[in-house]
Formats: sequence, C-alpha cells, structure tokens
Amino acid sequence: MRDNEGVTGHGHVPVMLGRVMSLLAPAFATSPSPVYVDGTLGMGGHAYAMLEAHPDLRLIGLDRDTTALDRSRARLAPFGDRVTLVHAIYDELPSVLGELGVDRVHGVLFDLGVSSPQLDEVDRGFAYSYDAPLDMRMDRTQDLTAADVVNGYSVGQLARILREYGEERFAVRVAQAIVRERAKEPLTSTRALAELVRTAIPAATRRTGGHPAKRAFQALRIEVNGELAAWERALPAALDALALGGRIVVLSYHSLEDRITKRALAERTTDRTPPDLPVPLPELQPAFRLLSRGAELPSDDEITTNPRAASVRLRAAERIREAV
Repeated sequence: MRDNEGVTGHGHVPVMLGRVMSLLAPAFATSPSPVYVDGTLGMGGHAYAMLEAHPDLRLIGLDRDTTALDRSRARLAPFGDRVTLVHAIYDELPSVLGELGVDRVHGVLFDLGVSSPQLDEVDRGFAYSYDAPLDMRMDRTQDLTAADVVNGYSVGQLARILREYGEERFAVRVAQAIVRERAKEPLTSTRALAELVRTAIPAATRRTGGHPAKRAFQALRIEVNGELAAWERALPAALDALALGGRIVVLSYHSLEDRITKRALAERTTDRTPPDLPVPLPELQPAFRLLSRGAELPSDDEITTNPRAASVRLRAAERIREAV
C-alpha cells in the first residue's frame, strides 16, 4: 500500500523516507541539474522531501489518479517550475519523457499499490471495511470498474484473477458463489461482496489470517487497474531511462509486485558471460548493481508510527555502465 503517509502533527509521513532519500541522494550528485521521476506521485510526500533537500532537482511526477495529482499540485506549488506533473500510468514513462524532451533521468522512485487516501475515501470502493460502490479505479477516467468485473466475468475468469492476483486457495468456490449471487441481482456494493466472500470460504479457514475478503479485494483491484501488467512494462523502461550513476528505488507491498521487481533487477545485475569462459566478457557484464541485499524491511519504529507500512519491501539498484 503506497503513500502510507500516516497523518501526524507535521502532515504526511511517507514510507521509509529516510532510507529512500539516502539511496537516491548520490545519484542527484552526478549532475548539476538532476532529474527525479516519481512514478507513483500520490500525495507528493516523497517528492516534497526530495525537492526540499536538493535545490537543483527537477521533478517529473506521474499518477493515474487525478485527485492525487490535484492534491500534489497544491502541495508542491512552492517549488514552481521545478515540478512537472503528468496524468499517466507508470508504464507510460517513455512517452512522457519523450514529450518533455528528457533523454535521461538520475533518480526514480516507485511506491506501488493502493494509497492510504484511496483506501480512506469511502466512495472509491477499495476497502472491504466500508460499504461503498464496487469501483476500485485508481484512474476514475477509465471505464472498467470492480462491478463490471464481478458481474461480467465468467466463473473461470473470476477464479483465475482470484488465484493469480489474490493467491486465494478457494478461488473456484468464491467465483462460483459470486456467479450464483449475481444471477439473483447484480453485486454493486463492497459490503455485499465482502460478506459473500466470507461465507464462501470454509469456516475453519476464516478463523485466521485476517478478513477473508482481503485477498479477493486485492485481486479485483489489480485486475481493474491492470497493475501487474503495467509494472512488468514500467520497471524495464525506467531502468533504460537511468543515466550513468542513476538510481532506482522500488517499494512493493505484496509478493506479486516484489517478485516482478526481484526478477527484473536480477536480469540487469547478472554477469551473462558463459560459465565455461575463463574471463568475463565486457559486453556481457551487468549494467546495474544492486543497492539492497534482498528486500529491505521497515524498522519496528516505522511500523509503530505507521502500521500500514508493515508489508513494504524495498529494493534498489544503480546503473554502473551504459548498455553495449
């Protein structure tokens, strides 16, 4: 869950802010006019801190949520023309940079998943703890909603997304229950869906692991917003855009996102010289190096201050040579 910006007396507190800033700071020192991309701008907490700490930094901020962009625009207004905000999904980064005439960037941050404001705005339909319309669109200008998925997908389609995106053991049972119920009348509310999922899952399983609807709501949100497919395109594009010495930081909140991140970074940081050759081949040396040993976790203090940060996993990398 990104933008886990717990409201404090000093405003919003972005997730792992100190660690993110320390990882990206060396990249901003490689250029007199560094460019920083925040691919998931949200409420602009990370962006504000970066702009304040680095007076020569230029921000290009992307978000698919127009409400988040409006809020960030107001929050970042003091930085004037150092800020460029774009309504776009992060996999559109190459076209955004092309339109802005930017060839290379020096730092990139992706804080993935649903934001705290999106969860807390009842009418968005992301949370099973509120009764709201089944929406779940991060970008409310798009057509597809969670209600469309729940009421229009076949049993097989529903079971697939519940299994793949929600890692739901009882995906078929839940899908069948949804189709039976919608035959009586369309499912339109989060409360009705959450209760339906709860009753479809065996009672013994419901006793542990939190609310039974959590996995189903995650799966629907990922499907509605095309999150994983977009992330599989966005991460390689961002790596390609990094200048020599440029750095990328990724904050993931569930295993599916983190798995994609781990795989993509491994591909870029691995020596591809055949093992039977006596010396490494320069053209097969990695263009990136990892900056984190595995996935870094938040500190206990951060989780205490901001419980929604508990599931975050951080990975980071640096470009160490140009691609051959």
